[in-house]
Amino acid sequence: MGKIPASFRTSTVPMATLLKNPPAALPNQSTVVEPPEKPLHFPKKKSQLSGKSKAKKTRTATESPKSPVFFNSPSLLDAKKIFASIATTYTTPLDLRFHNAVLQSYSSIATVNDSISFLRHMTKSQPSFSPDRSTYHILLSQSCKSPGSDLSDVHHILNFMVTHGFPPDQVTTDIAVRSLCSADRGDDAIELVKELSFKHSPPDSFTYNFIIRHLCKTRSLSTVYNFIDELQNSFQLKPDLVTYTILIDNVCNGKNLREATRLLGVLGEAGFKPDCYVYNTIMKGYCILDKGSEAIGVYNKMKEEGIEPDLVTYNTLIFGLSKSGRVKEAKKFLDIMAEMGHFPDAVTYTSMMNGLCREGNALGALALLEEMEAKGCSPNSCTYNTLLHGLCKLRMLERGIELYGVMKSGGMKLEKASYATFVRALCKEGRVAEAYEAFDYVVESKSFDDVTAYSTLESTLKWLRKAREQGLAA
Repeated sequence: MGKIPASFRTSTVPMATLLKNPPAALPNQSTVVEPPEKPLHFPKKKSQLSGKSKAKKTRTATESPKSPVFFNSPSLLDAKKIFASIATTYTTPLDLRFHNAVLQSYSSIATVNDSISFLRHMTKSQPSFSPDRSTYHILLSQSCKSPGSDLSDVHHILNFMVTHGFPPDQVTTDIAVRSLCSADRGDDAIELVKELSFKHSPPDSFTYNFIIRHLCKTRSLSTVYNFIDELQNSFQLKPDLVTYTILIDNVCNGKNLREATRLLGVLGEAGFKPDCYVYNTIMKGYCILDKGSEAIGVYNKMKEEGIEPDLVTYNTLIFGLSKSGRVKEAKKFLDIMAEMGHFPDAVTYTSMMNGLCREGNALGALALLEEMEAKGCSPNSCTYNTLLHGLCKLRMLERGIELYGVMKSGGMKLEKASYATFVRALCKEGRVAEAYEAFDYVVESKSFDDVTAYSTLESTLKWLRKAREQGLAA
């Protein structure tokens, strides 16, 4: 329960008043607050067409097809026949976009050589069709994704482009690099970048940082550093602030804070000033390691350098301090961020509740929930899951059952940790039927996979059976 999720789904069910005076009744009784009657989604637009205009239109000879042709066979002969039938249907010339769509459709299932032959057939049979750079980029992307142990197909297309008056440019480099990386051909992408940098066009900063990010995910750090050094020494391609941010984020995720600090110094030596995002990244790394003092040090360093902390800064700091058991300090930063004009959001409050539950103060977490709602901040599924997990661990099952009822009313999904804790708490009290009901809800709401849900319930029931045999459970 210590992770900050990437996104949160806001609940529509008020619950502060529900938790103030918890009834003894189960959540499926009338004491549960009902969800709003209107679903919170955009309604479908009603068709404004009249009955006459809804009728299916027949395509005239002057209309262009509105969707690309989808080929079912890689056969070049069949593709030529299909294209010929299309060309004879329309009296007006087909535009470039349509020709490119046809080529894209066919090249996705055909070989590189057949795709080239099909393009030649299209230009020969349709004199009005004049391929441009985007046309050749379709073939280039296909050649990068085609199976092969070398770059022969890619070289074939690049030479084909040069022959027809389109030497590779930075867009060409970008398309090739992204296509190779998407096909898990990182080594080939490295080789091609070096080759294009030497012969034709070096990558721009966007392509450069894209491949650096890809290599950080798929290669060792030494490989990334060697690639950066080679591009800098051979082609004068230097890393920028975004590059250093990617590297710092990578080493922080790997819990290598010493290297992150070193990179921060290298960044400064290169003439760049760390921005808020860089500091937030390093702070996040310290928070992952439960190093709250170091995280506060990063915050103080930001202030000294004149970098104004943002909402992410305060949320990260509050999360880290709460996670490491320093809730009182986190509470102080809650007040500071409000003074600086950053209003606490669901992430902020959920982090604080997590910390309070960790130190055994479930009532404090519930009080914070009331404060959260009073200030107009809506709890979300992560908030409820955090509280459910904490309440059950602290043996406040009745409050947990009540909270679970609110979650069901709001249609929220259970997380694995909160579900496991809830089921175990129910079984400990001999409320096996309610544990099965929680399992059914997880399956119906598709909170997570059925196998995990069932395995959790099964292992808990086995534990209960052993505990009863030993006289440890009722």
